[in-house]
Amino acid sequence: MAYVRTVPVEQAQGPIKEIYDEDLAASGIVQNYAQALSLRPDILRAYRGLSGAIRSHLDLRRYELITVAVASRLRCSY
Repeated sequence: MAYVRTVPVEQAQGPIKEIYDEDLAASGIVQNYAQALSLRPDILRAYRGLSGAIRSHLDLRRYELITVAVASRLRCSY
């Protein structure tokens, strides 16, 4: 099993605290991928920018269909 060191929500400071606070305000939870990238908030911001740019050109249904198709192909149950 892989182990990923993260910044716990209660210990977050600076940029990662801002990101965690955004997640909490938007959905009530800190997203798993945000926690996984918590040691590199610069990369997390860049990922969110890329994801937002891709999603901005797709309607929600198409984006979710692509997500399910890719997850199925990769045999990802997450």
